[in-house]
Amino acid sequence: MDSCAAVEKEVEKVINKFSAINDHSQRIIGDVISLIEKLRSSIAEGNPDSKVTAGQVDVLNEALSKTKDKLHRLTTEHRDLHGTVSKVGKAIDRNFVADFTATSRTDVFQTERNVMLLNKIMAQHFYRQGMDDVADALIKESGLPAEDIVPEPYAELHRIWESIHTGNLAPALDWAARYSAELDARNSTLEFKLHRLAFMQILNGGVQAQTDAIAYARSNFAKFVRRFEKDIQILMGTLIYLQIGIHNSPYKYLTAPEMWIETADVFLKDACQLLGINKDSPLSVIVNAGCTALPALLNLKQVMMSRQVTGIWNGRDELPIEIELEPDNRFHSIFACPILRQQSSEDNPPMKLLCGHVISRDALNKLSNGPILKCPYCPMEQCPSDAKLIYF
Repeated sequence: MDSCAAVEKEVEKVINKFSAINDHSQRIIGDVISLIEKLRSSIAEGNPDSKVTAGQVDVLNEALSKTKDKLHRLTTEHRDLHGTVSKVGKAIDRNFVADFTATSRTDVFQTERNVMLLNKIMAQHFYRQGMDDVADALIKESGLPAEDIVPEPYAELHRIWESIHTGNLAPALDWAARYSAELDARNSTLEFKLHRLAFMQILNGGVQAQTDAIAYARSNFAKFVRRFEKDIQILMGTLIYLQIGIHNSPYKYLTAPEMWIETADVFLKDACQLLGINKDSPLSVIVNAGCTALPALLNLKQVMMSRQVTGIWNGRDELPIEIELEPDNRFHSIFACPILRQQSSEDNPPMKLLCGHVISRDALNKLSNGPILKCPYCPMEQCPSDAKLIYF
């Protein structure tokens, strides 16, 4: 945050100086225009067939001199602005790391498989953002098979999500009505929150909308009485304040923009859970996790380079330190082998023995004595080939 504050301070200086120069430039340009207009009027008053007098020549020269002087001042101020702008770039270089190659692996995207996987998650991300034309162009230009992109209702969900943000609840209410039973089974609050927004939207019409609001409440709130009785009572209480306006009442929080943002997020979350798709695209998850890990990895890399121990950071799919990610980025359990006390990986996955105990593949190979494997936790003997791979 200190780095951001330092850069923001320089940006504010640029904005303030730009505003001052802009105001000064407007005044100077206005003065020049006024001067030229007066000069033009003075010349126009004379005889059009007569020659320019010596006095008029002096006035013209004086006007040109003043114009050049003002132009020079504008040029100087503009040149000074460049110095202030360059300080922003220097502040960014001083407070942020521009080169992240120290933490990257150049061999990751050298295989065709990895390149196609990257194109796939990028195309999926564009579809989620409603950028179908960009996704289609990427699929076409990268040669990605169209069947590799699983058709999911990203476009519809994104359209409904955007419509909520713009104050149009009709698409969201239609969707919620279509999946009403499924939402109730999941104990979702989405449908009620949508109707609450619609009710408050009607009340924005003032006293004249009271009859319509009551009719809407009778038609749509009956099914929610058991779960949201207190919330419905609060909504009915807003009717008392229609004369003075909801914005002047204790219930003004119900009209806050945050209510719409919250409901839009609830829609996206519940809809994705109901349809069995991820709320966030794989690309955004990867980028967010990488941004969390990057500062620690950069500091570690600098320490390793200063102590000349860069060999510790090998090319395997693991990091030399543990990165603490947010709970939202934890998607499955992690297995640590109780024998070797190592975390499992793709090269050393967990293996389930016939007796039910689980050890890593490396531990399985070390404990195997020919065709016989004795479980380290129970007396059962078994064949190592009977162990089964476990996925978390």
